[in-house]
Amino acid sequence: MKPLEGILVLDFSQFLAGPWAALRMADLGARVIKIERQGTGDLCRQLYISNLELDGDSTLFHSINRNKRSFAADLKKSEDRAGVQKLVKAADVLIQNFRPGVIEKLGFHYDAVRKINPRLVYGEITGYGKKGPWRDKPGQDLLAQSLSGLAWLNGNADQPPIPFGLATADMFAGAYLVQGILACLVRRGKTGKGGLVEVSLLEAVLDHQFEVLTTHLNDGGKLPERSTVNNAHAYLAAPYGIYSTADGYIALAMGSVTRLGELMGCEALTQYTDPNTWFTKRDEIKRILAHHLRSQTTAHWLSILEPADVWCSDVFTWTKLLQHEAFKALDMLQTVRRTNGATLVTTRCPIRVDGEIYKCGLGAPRVGEHTEEIAREFGL
Repeated sequence: MKPLEGILVLDFSQFLAGPWAALRMADLGARVIKIERQGTGDLCRQLYISNLELDGDSTLFHSINRNKRSFAADLKKSEDRAGVQKLVKAADVLIQNFRPGVIEKLGFHYDAVRKINPRLVYGEITGYGKKGPWRDKPGQDLLAQSLSGLAWLNGNADQPPIPFGLATADMFAGAYLVQGILACLVRRGKTGKGGLVEVSLLEAVLDHQFEVLTTHLNDGGKLPERSTVNNAHAYLAAPYGIYSTADGYIALAMGSVTRLGELMGCEALTQYTDPNTWFTKRDEIKRILAHHLRSQTTAHWLSILEPADVWCSDVFTWTKLLQHEAFKALDMLQTVRRTNGATLVTTRCPIRVDGEIYKCGLGAPRVGEHTEEIAREFGL
């Protein structure tokens, strides 16, 4: 039995952050009904991160809406709205990520639905919160990354701000929403009352930066300084970074510069005996290290450093990773299938409970695929 079996989630959200939260709850056993507009459905169905599509929908939509049922409704029509209100009365959780003001017009904001169902846990994601001058700004991942300062941490010092290569604001916001919803469900188990859980993309990305932002707030407001050489963390000392070798790359995490020099036969590095210089002369040290590492292959350096318990690794492409036994041992992939036979290979839920791996073969639904079935079940 999965931990969330018996929990009913209504997913009013679209695009990535909200649907990601509902997906994780579905992975953990919740029954998720996706409330979509008739005809077009979730706009993410036509949001492509490549030119690849499956059975008329983007692979992005498929990947974050597996194991859900679709109920199509026009929330501007009173009869459809009444039907969805019945679903709200039966639900445990509702998730939405409309811009502030939109859900109010549709009549499914928290103050309205808690009158229908006081036990409901209501989760909502906004771009920048519901107050302040950015309230109505588009809640889009790249914009949130840019405004949060995150983009200024990436790349070398002579490069412009570089965004993270994934929709990290969306996914962190979705993860935090799940945490809040689960906490509220635990509270409901004790008190019988539901509650409102709020997360914004901006707050999620700010929390993601808590280590470096806390340093900035407590060192007199000094800004982080990206390394000019192989930057990987704006605050950490040498040797932290990814370096070229004779045939690829090697990643080096925190460690003693002096010991690296001894192990690798680089006399120049052994001169930096004072750990403070690993910070103050970071770029100088990293230039020496970068030059020395190019003299041998990645496998050569790993054969020396790994037995010495130096924190290091190869730098894999997806092709190399997927072929590796370490990846295969995780059993991280699953195939999901629509009722018409269309299939998609994707990742599974990364969480294990009591050693159990959670997979589900149900693919993302077509718009309104389960409307009639759900209407019969709930007497809509």
